[in-house]
Amino acid sequence: MKISGFTFVKNADKLYYPIKPSILSILPIVDEYIIALGDCDSDDKTREIIKSINSDKIKIIDTIWDLQKYPHGTEHAHQTNIAKKACSGDWLFYLQADEVIHEDYLPVIKNRCQELLHDRKVEGLLFKYLHFWGDYYHYHNSHSWYKKEIRIIRNDPDIHSWESAQSFRRIPNFDEINFRQQHDTNKLKVASVDAYVFHYGWVRPPHLMENKIRTFFTIHRDKQKAEEIMRKRRFFDYGPLNRLKKYKGSHPKVMQEWIKGFNWQDKLQYSGKPNKLRRKHKHERFKYRLLTVIENLLPGNPKIGEFKNYILLKK
Repeated sequence: MKISGFTFVKNADKLYYPIKPSILSILPIVDEYIIALGDCDSDDKTREIIKSINSDKIKIIDTIWDLQKYPHGTEHAHQTNIAKKACSGDWLFYLQADEVIHEDYLPVIKNRCQELLHDRKVEGLLFKYLHFWGDYYHYHNSHSWYKKEIRIIRNDPDIHSWESAQSFRRIPNFDEINFRQQHDTNKLKVASVDAYVFHYGWVRPPHLMENKIRTFFTIHRDKQKAEEIMRKRRFFDYGPLNRLKKYKGSHPKVMQEWIKGFNWQDKLQYSGKPNKLRRKHKHERFKYRLLTVIENLLPGNPKIGEFKNYILLKK
């Protein structure tokens, strides 16, 4: 059995993505790690950071992003597909640049891949998620955040990254352009794996969070629209963190050095009421707060009306 790791990235250094811990977290169980490295800014050091890992498993594919050809976030899916196509494994392990796997889960994941290797009904593996917010000690347990996602897929040419690269779909005869295509697509049949993805995409100093959001709006809309949106925004405010779940477990060992750089505690709010002058985050809106309360009272904490981009098999 061969497992390939793959990802895409651009300006990870400038935008405070833990790309090195992300790669290192699954490097022990993959036979190769394919990275589609976009045309980073001249003052960004993402390439140097990746090369500092000094592993023969890592293969970099240089790419150029084209937001006109791939608008509305689909450049992310396009870049993901570039890396996917270069993979040679039986299973393909996808991690985004802000996602990390705890070392405790590596044997579990590898054993699950081996167990299901010849079960062709299984097209992917479904992971649970921990979405950290503001710091490394609070995470979301809210209706507005996805609880599970596909992160390992079978090496099949008809399986493609979909929409803005959060997930995958089977798309026969795909044109490699319309990554938001709905018709003639099929959800993947997946099995669960008892492992979490640690998602650190919303753990940054507030000023760097602003930079990430500006980039996000540029990729999903356009530069002019992004600037209009950002002019209306104030300094990024995570809101009161005491309203979130407190994380009491351990973080992946590969994140230890990164977490030592946590120095924006004084810019976070740990109690009190939200700032009324700013726009509410999605998870703060009454509708989602009410749904979260109801879901947490139900057995198994199911998400009411949740869209699931997969078909979960009982395996």
